[in-house]
Amino acid sequence: MSALYTTTVIAIGGRNGTASSDDGLLNLTLSLPKELGGKGDATNPEQLFAAGYAACFGNAVIHVTRNKEQKIKDDDVKVVATVGMQPNGSGGFGLTVALDVTLAGVDQEKAEAIVAEAHKACPYSNATRGNIDVALSVYTR
Repeated sequence: MSALYTTTVIAIGGRNGTASSDDGLLNLTLSLPKELGGKGDATNPEQLFAAGYAACFGNAVIHVTRNKEQKIKDDDVKVVATVGMQPNGSGGFGLTVALDVTLAGVDQEKAEAIVAEAHKACPYSNATRGNIDVALSVYTR
């Protein structure tokens, strides 16, 4: 099966370097967070991962309701992704993820069902499943 989309990003200098995409749309300076001993004056990989996961998960919510009676539109979904880093006990590090998902126009039970279905469809959720525990919280407005 061929990929629906691919992208290439080049990172130079690790956490105190740069990241740029091959199409030039992404061009960032990176900085180690203050909490890890850095200057904290630029974005970091955890923020980029959180942004990507939040946006992708929000789109998965929209996607899984596309053919349903109650569709979730762009402005009806808000995802707050919190990504943390911690020692993994083997001399390396692991990530923690919490997704707070707020949906408008549906009741709590329906919102929870939609989020569960989106968690099965989202590429980030599928990539992290079995590697990172993702805590899901669901709210309605």
